[in-house]
Amino acid sequence: MLSSDPARPDEPIRAPRGPERSCRSWAAEAAMRMLMNNLDPEVAEAPESLVVYGGRGRAARSWPAYRAIIRSLRELGPDETLLVQSGKPVGVVRTTPDSPRVLIANSNLVAHWATQDHFDELEARGLMMYGQMTAGSWIYIGTQGILQGTWETFAEAARQHFGGTLEGRVAVTAGCGGMGGAQPLSVTLNGGVCLIADVDPARLERRRRDRYLDEIAPDVPAAIHRAWECAESGEAVSIGVRANAVDLLQALVDHGRTPDLLTDQTSAHDPLEGYVPQGIGLSEAAALREQDPKGYVRRSMASMAEHVRLMVTLQDRGAVTFDYGNNLRQRALEAGYDDAFAFPGFVPAFIRPQFCRGRGPFRWVALSGDPRDIYATDHALLERFSGDEGLRRWLLACHADPDALLAGAYDRCAPAFGFQGLPARICWFGLGERDQAGTLFN
Repeated sequence: MLSSDPARPDEPIRAPRGPERSCRSWAAEAAMRMLMNNLDPEVAEAPESLVVYGGRGRAARSWPAYRAIIRSLRELGPDETLLVQSGKPVGVVRTTPDSPRVLIANSNLVAHWATQDHFDELEARGLMMYGQMTAGSWIYIGTQGILQGTWETFAEAARQHFGGTLEGRVAVTAGCGGMGGAQPLSVTLNGGVCLIADVDPARLERRRRDRYLDEIAPDVPAAIHRAWECAESGEAVSIGVRANAVDLLQALVDHGRTPDLLTDQTSAHDPLEGYVPQGIGLSEAAALREQDPKGYVRRSMASMAEHVRLMVTLQDRGAVTFDYGNNLRQRALEAGYDDAFAFPGFVPAFIRPQFCRGRGPFRWVALSGDPRDIYATDHALLERFSGDEGLRRWLLACHADPDALLAGAYDRCAPAFGFQGLPARICWFGLGERDQAGTLFN
């Protein structure tokens, strides 16, 4: 087990702050700080196992590999490039000062061998690592990293279906981890009510601590009652409940409650290490994974089929339903549910229209560790893109005291939702605007 590896550091990992560096260039120092930030307990879901988010999305393949990466970055010359293969350093080559300092490739298998079973075999032998999108590329910044994209998704859904706002609407979802934890705040920032289930109470508590989730209901009936009560009064509130997603959806069907929006961000992409089947708790799930992994996967697949069947039932009753990129529909299809693709994915439904306008995500991190550096960039962007009302709404929503930001009083600024690890920001910019923002920062 990685968690008991003798090479694991005794103390929690935290990226250095301030102007002093231990690497030979700031480019290498930045890469090192971002790798370490990925494993900060404020950021990572299970840092003791090198897992950043998404079930088993790791920052490095093993603790010895992590130490080797850190050592290589500290020794890396300003005209050298470090090669990292699935979370392990495999070489350093002489390049140029303008070349990338690090090149990373994760989880790549040629088509014939690109199966879950073969990947699992390689991972068990220490030869492969699943890096997710930003875990193995060292640019995960906590839940905020996905927050604006999630906000944009629900904003586009509001524009297409509800007149531009989610006020008075209920969005139901599940999965409140590192990625899914952005959903509750994204819904409330769009004026709606979010009801979100997770089998792990620690995840719900963590999102509430970081102000991504407003409250936690004691049980499913209370959560459903509270959600519709808030919607009727026009409140923007997010409600978490400790429950399996299937149980929550079944309760909605049984009680005749149809949400306005319905999606899911459980870890369905990983039926063994991520998804928890209906009918078992966390401790039982952990034991079953060890004792009977194939049996566990069978239970997960059956549960996913029922999960999607209930989503289709609620869609038939009027819920605007979409897949949130976790492979849930494909798993349900593989488990024998033929109508699994009865609802669309979020990209063609809500993101592609923005991509067609040239809009996409852009993120930056204050390596100094000083939140005022982020506030200064926020203020500069508000001035540079003064005509972008969507950007203005987003940046002001990131601040507990928007007036302090507008006045440039950075010492009075505070985040509306907590930074995790190094202070960071994400925005969506249009064609050419990322270049303008980068030039402005420089």
